Amino acid sequence: MSEMKFDVLAIGNAIVDVLAEASDAFLDERGLHKGAMRLIDEPEADALYAAMGPGVEVSGGSAANTAAGLAALGGAAAYIGRVRDDELGDVFVHDIRAQGVTFKSPAATDGPLTARCLVLVTPDAQRTLNTYLGAAVMLAEADIDPAMAAAAKVVYLEGYLWDAPEGPAIFRRAAEAAKRAGRDVAMTLSDPFCVDRHRAAFSDFIASSVDILFANEDEVKSLYEVGSFDAAADRAAGEVKVAALTRSEKGSVICRAGDRYHVSARPAKVVDTTGAGDLYASGFLYGYTNGASLERAGHMGSICAGEVISHLGARPRQDLKALIAEQLG
Repeated sequence: MSEMKFDVLAIGNAIVDVLAEASDAFLDERGLHKGAMRLIDEPEADALYAAMGPGVEVSGGSAANTAAGLAALGGAAAYIGRVRDDELGDVFVHDIRAQGVTFKSPAATDGPLTARCLVLVTPDAQRTLNTYLGAAVMLAEADIDPAMAAAAKVVYLEGYLWDAPEGPAIFRRAAEAAKRAGRDVAMTLSDPFCVDRHRAAFSDFIASSVDILFANEDEVKSLYEVGSFDAAADRAAGEVKVAALTRSEKGSVICRAGDRYHVSARPAKVVDTTGAGDLYASGFLYGYTNGASLERAGHMGSICAGEVISHLGARPRQDLKALIAEQLG
């Protein structure tokens, strides 16, 4: 068995987020579905960016956020994703390495620009994501190093990556390498609309390859096409080793076989929900890979999610280790 160097290897779309406040009327005028993520092309990205209010640029991408959060907790995190050798690409590389994440993916020297996500934050703190995938879709199956996957306790895959041309092949290559080494494979469903696009393929991959499933209530209900959260949780628990299912202000439920652990949400002043699920996964995976009980891992996830929703942006600003020590001991 390969030597383990990482707690988590995260694989996903490398994106720089541009966050700006927006009114409900702004969304309505453009036919945007509040709280959802949609893919846009470069011309629409340019037009929407021009219409947005003042923005803040921060490195993002779902799996990258999770890796950054785990590193902030003191975990050993690695990340695979693709950027272009442009200004935003340099920002992304600097930010993720500064967080302590191992990132070795070479930047593309031609083709689409670095991906960006235009995040519109409404007064109710909901975020509407408009994503130009750009260079992120140039990530290829060949970019997945099996030795790197084998060196991680958990290989973590973001559902958004399935939209890339080689996304399904990337998932399979990473999962096969992890399984050969006896590691766990984790997946986040990412977005209900992502589930709608790929339901059958997601279901097959989860049943065959996933050990740890992350999803919010809407995503898991969409996956199994049921109206009840409890029914969806039962289905998930029957297919994976662990399901970590978030329910916003209702907290989360951790499912393992017949066990259910209910974790309360942490009190927080909600400013921006961007990255809540990503940082929940950071805390949970840090606990999981470092010997915490599932219930304690869930509380770690809840604390990290509570921190990230208290400010704009999907990367932590406070000392996550100190928050966990203060709140959990």
